[in-house]
Amino acid sequence: MTVTLTKDDIKEALQRTHLVFDKNGEEFYNVISALHKSMRGSNVNASIYWLARMLEGGVDPLYVARRVLRFASEDIGMGNSEAMIQANATYDACHKLGMPECAVHLAQAVVYCAKSKKSNLLYTAYGKVAKDARETSHLGVPIHLRNAPTKFMSAIGGSACGGKNIGYGKDYKYNPDFEGEVEQDYLPDKLKGRDYFKK
Repeated sequence: MTVTLTKDDIKEALQRTHLVFDKNGEEFYNVISALHKSMRGSNVNASIYWLARMLEGGVDPLYVARRVLRFASEDIGMGNSEAMIQANATYDACHKLGMPECAVHLAQAVVYCAKSKKSNLLYTAYGKVAKDARETSHLGVPIHLRNAPTKFMSAIGGSACGGKNIGYGKDYKYNPDFEGEVEQDYLPDKLKGRDYFKK
């Protein structure tokens, strides 16, 4: 089979942008990793470069927006709580506009995240608490924290069951009724004193 190229075919080919980017292979994950690590390292130039590599290579902007939204909590968290708002607004813009219009919104979010103070405190704390939650799901809620939708359950007032109740809510201290800090336990006894935010 013979393929014939005309002058017009060559002109058309030269006008197209050819980017080396495998949207389905290892390079895809290498580039998103480079974006993530560049933002974590606060390098705005590298961050926006890797973003452009993805977008100009044809990656779904919503995928990138989801990654940036995750980054805003995982790597910035309470270091700058506004980052999640920025990232969420960017996801919304990407959803409404698509490419190429939303590229500038993603660039803004990526640069904002790169320049933000970083903190993984929430990420590490949730890892610890998730482990405890899985291992202690058999523990009941302390009586003073329980909901009492009926008089039988409540610590206040009698019931139709001979004036008895089972004490839900008993000894609970309603914080607005006190000045200053209230001494009260909020975790099951087995987890008393647990501090998930201690490094």
